[in-house]
Amino acid sequence: MTLRLQIDGAAAHLVIDRADKRNSFNMAMWQAMPGLLEQAARNSDLRLLIVRSAAADSAFCAGADIKELLANKDDGEWCAANQAAINRVQHMLARHALPTIAFVEGDCIGGGCGIALACDLRIATPAARFGITPAKLGLVYPMHDVKLLTDLVGPGQAKRLLYTGNLIDASEALRIGLIEQIADSPAAIADQLLSASPHSIREMKRFVRRVLDGQSADDEDTLRIFAEAFAGSDFFEGTTAFVEKRKARFGQ
Repeated sequence: MTLRLQIDGAAAHLVIDRADKRNSFNMAMWQAMPGLLEQAARNSDLRLLIVRSAAADSAFCAGADIKELLANKDDGEWCAANQAAINRVQHMLARHALPTIAFVEGDCIGGGCGIALACDLRIATPAARFGITPAKLGLVYPMHDVKLLTDLVGPGQAKRLLYTGNLIDASEALRIGLIEQIADSPAAIADQLLSASPHSIREMKRFVRRVLDGQSADDEDTLRIFAEAFAGSDFFEGTTAFVEKRKARFGQ
């Protein structure tokens, strides 16, 4: 399978496995991914989703399958279905119920960079490279993904990446805010997320998404969520553990 979901305790790994094509996505993969995202969201035992390549020596994702795009460029129905499939994946991933990490071990290009952008956090190895290359192919990057990029790195750096299509290394990606950390494994930050309150992370993730979608002030719903946390079991466990000077043991 070119895409699969692997469960490791409370973490799910969405694995990209098309190494012979540098993990480039064809339409079948875009269409299959929502089902895997929904499967992870429905599993109440899960607290984290990590998107990664099956092989450390392969690209994270080299983007769209260009040969497939070229072969179907004159088929309007196919192009519309492909666009819809990509947009659905990106929208679902950016708003997934679980905290998400993109672990990038190789090249992360075009649509592959879009997948990483849609995750909450991006961890890259020193060998990783990033690029958004539609300008070199006569294509246009999706509006949703341009916003994800601009939200992360600001308009100036976004324009530089989009206009030139140049690849940047992990150090440069970290400098401009495209990634959050350079590491050989996502384990350290994954462990930190898994030890924190799942309720707190879930609700604060929703708050961040509201901000990114344009909300700038509390409404009745956000005020309610803030107030109700004080009556929650995670607040009791977290504060009790703090007073007792022990590690909190949060449930699901």
